[in-house]
Amino acid sequence: MTTSPASPAAAPSSSGERPAPATGGPTGPAGPTGPAGPAGSAARPARRWRGLLAPAAVLAALALLPYSALEIPVLLDGPVNSPGSLQLLALCLVFGGLALGYDLMFGRTGLLSFGHALYVAGGAYGTQLAMTELGLGLFPAIGLALAGGTAAAVLLGAVSLRGLALGGIGFAMVTLAFAQAGSIWVQRNPGGLTGGEEGLPLHTDGVPAALVGVENTANVYWLALAYLALTAAVVWTAVARPVGRVWQGIRDNEQRVSVLGYDPFRHKLGVFVLASALGVLGGALHLLVTAGATPRSSTPEFTLTLLVMVVLGGSGTRWGPLIGGVLFTFLDQRLAVLASSDLVHGLPGALRAPLSEPMVILGTLFVIAVYAAPGGIASIRRSLTWRKGEETR
Repeated sequence: MTTSPASPAAAPSSSGERPAPATGGPTGPAGPTGPAGPAGSAARPARRWRGLLAPAAVLAALALLPYSALEIPVLLDGPVNSPGSLQLLALCLVFGGLALGYDLMFGRTGLLSFGHALYVAGGAYGTQLAMTELGLGLFPAIGLALAGGTAAAVLLGAVSLRGLALGGIGFAMVTLAFAQAGSIWVQRNPGGLTGGEEGLPLHTDGVPAALVGVENTANVYWLALAYLALTAAVVWTAVARPVGRVWQGIRDNEQRVSVLGYDPFRHKLGVFVLASALGVLGGALHLLVTAGATPRSSTPEFTLTLLVMVVLGGSGTRWGPLIGGVLFTFLDQRLAVLASSDLVHGLPGALRAPLSEPMVILGTLFVIAVYAAPGGIASIRRSLTWRKGEETR
């Protein structure tokens, strides 16, 4: 007797918890009042629609931000719809999408990759070079970079996953080696293609006029929001499907997944390629938002930053990586502005020294967050709900 991929007995549910046995009403599991009966069938569409309300509301609110002239002192230098504020928010959205895509490997499947920056940089540099060297427009260039990055992910992913024979550390080290090789190649500037340590400015001749110039910052913001929405739709849909349960089964107990008749290698390669493709697309948006391709995006430190974002928000959760990516990027940018402000320079030396180093402040906040919420920011609500339930017993 074999278990179908969609069977709850085959793998954990998409929430990461073991599904409970089906319990029906008076007539049993298939009865009219049980989950398999009409009442259960009617409740499923209602739950599905309720699950879409929060993402739709968040998407609508974010889409309307360019129309808001609200001023938020300290957090933003000007109104929400000012070019500087919108560019910062667009960058936050891009990193929210990048963190969400990276969590497909780390949080959902248990694959710790140190080479994700290779695909982000591939999206940025690939799009730029396709415009400058091949004369393509922005969107055809993104398509070409996405196709090339996906093909590279299939090849390099297959090689990297063979390192799992040495354990998870083998996969991490092989991906790190590929990323380091890519970073060295970018910094050496072969044939003047990558710009070396200075990077490459955005080739605006290939970019549509509606996305060029300070006056069109809102359009760039909406494009970054579209990337985040696409990434969230792909990730959340995938993890809710039977394949998402297989990924979580691999994370929890790979041997059990093999016994059930699934091929762990094929599923791990699939999630690696999907996460890498989303990273390539995010790299292209990073190029557009920052108006250039920088060598920093090719370094292993860039991947570590994504890892910190995922852990900060809550790995393996629906909203955690997104929240972590947005919050980390916002704090990173704003603390850098605070460090160079007159307010900090006027403080006594004992306070000025740490406050003038954004990474010191960010690291301290990260340590506090880890101790306060070990499961990430997304776990705070679950913890409060659990405590409330315990108190009402």
